[in-house]
Amino acid sequence: MGITPVSYDLISFDLDGTLVDTADEIAEAANRALNAHGIPRRPASEITNLIGAGTRELMLKLLQGCFLEQPGLAGRVRAEDVLASMDEHYAATTGTSATPYPGCRDTLANLKIAGVRLACVTNKEYRHAQRVLEVSGLDGFFDLLIGGDSLAEKKPHPSVLRHVARTLGADIAHMAHLGDSATDVAAARNAGVAAWVVPYGYNAGVPITEARPDHIFDSLPLVAEYVLSGRRLSAA
Repeated sequence: MGITPVSYDLISFDLDGTLVDTADEIAEAANRALNAHGIPRRPASEITNLIGAGTRELMLKLLQGCFLEQPGLAGRVRAEDVLASMDEHYAATTGTSATPYPGCRDTLANLKIAGVRLACVTNKEYRHAQRVLEVSGLDGFFDLLIGGDSLAEKKPHPSVLRHVARTLGADIAHMAHLGDSATDVAAARNAGVAAWVVPYGYNAGVPITEARPDHIFDSLPLVAEYVLSGRRLSAA
């Protein structure tokens, strides 16, 4: 007897590194925030490896490294002041270089036309996430946007994706989450939904295979192809 294909009714997507390449604008904002307090710029690759937990956590980790290299900074630079600068500068750089990955818009459009509910679930602060979606022309595709400051917890806490399922009236057995990092895989696992990833995003320089996702899609169009094929087979 063959395995009955799953008909996915709800797909949640991570934002940075999954749908949109935002590394350059995040790194620029972080470096402007450092410069504002007399701290030299850091390599963009170093900052990119910190993307995933939200801008506050990114800056705290970045500052920790700066303080270890230059202990004297800790006595004259307050972390909260740098965090405030990051918020200011990221508001200015958000959306300035954000670029949807190949096939992103068509993928979302094809899923939406087929009746699949779509959510964007990111640890980026809601206002910044909303801006990226708007500038990228992606905001009209989603039934729900969850930012890192939208709920009491954020990914990978199980409550986040379960909240998405409840809000959009979906069974978690028919839901998948697509991301680019171990955090996304853990979020899906913790919530009991399918854990899908793309291999090209930001995962601290670690191969995403090490997170052992349920499925790796080499491109976004392959996600739509997989979901729509499963829905057709389930309906047959």
